Amino acid sequence: MADGHVHALYLHGHSVLHRIAPQIKIVGAFLIVIGIVVTPREAFWAFGLYLLAMVVLAAIARIPPSFAARRMLIEVPFLLVALLLPILGGGQTVEVFGLSLSQAGLWDAWNILAKATLGLSVAVILGATTQVPEILVGLDGLKMPSIVTAIAGFMVRYVDVILSDWSRMRIAMASRAHDARWITQIGPIARTLGAIFVRTYERGERVYLAMRSRGYSGSMPASAIPATPVAQWILGGAVIASVWAIAAMAVLTT
Repeated sequence: MADGHVHALYLHGHSVLHRIAPQIKIVGAFLIVIGIVVTPREAFWAFGLYLLAMVVLAAIARIPPSFAARRMLIEVPFLLVALLLPILGGGQTVEVFGLSLSQAGLWDAWNILAKATLGLSVAVILGATTQVPEILVGLDGLKMPSIVTAIAGFMVRYVDVILSDWSRMRIAMASRAHDARWITQIGPIARTLGAIFVRTYERGERVYLAMRSRGYSGSMPASAIPATPVAQWILGGAVIASVWAIAAMAVLTT
């Protein structure tokens, strides 16, 4: 993947979080999400502290609220499903604004809302402060199999290419009076998706043959992984330890 390719999730900046080694951010994001997930849903104070931590990290990274909010919209369909749980759930009920709602459903909806929102916030901060090539270098630094990082790199690159193809074909459809937003246009949409699939398959064949002609033998050249300062590991470890301390206290006191 070319260094000039910048993913839409990335926000250019020079903050402390931008400068931290990618492998530290990857490990930190993974362990922080695990800490959030294991926190009991009844520990409201813990989720409040997690939210405060996310706000502080976003402020340190200088991530505008509008930037984060747009990328959090992917969560909306899941939250809409979660909002149905109090209505469809069984068991004991409670009155909320004149509505009889399932108590178990309310707890389940809160559990999904809190943990999904906080987990997605971690992912947004990671994506906003780390470019895709840096994430791949970080995975190499964590001794992930090279085939995994190679597949991940190609996947990210060609998802963008496929979306670009779809955008151009939608414009072509619109210029021929086909509106891809309506169910009545399902035929043209299906044919367009089929054409994109065939085009993607053929492009993959051409790229693979081009790589083989340039000496590709099943593994990508090793990336240069710079040494990670000990101070960065200490800083990352302190953040992770803080989250896990909150999670442990929540488990022990709930």
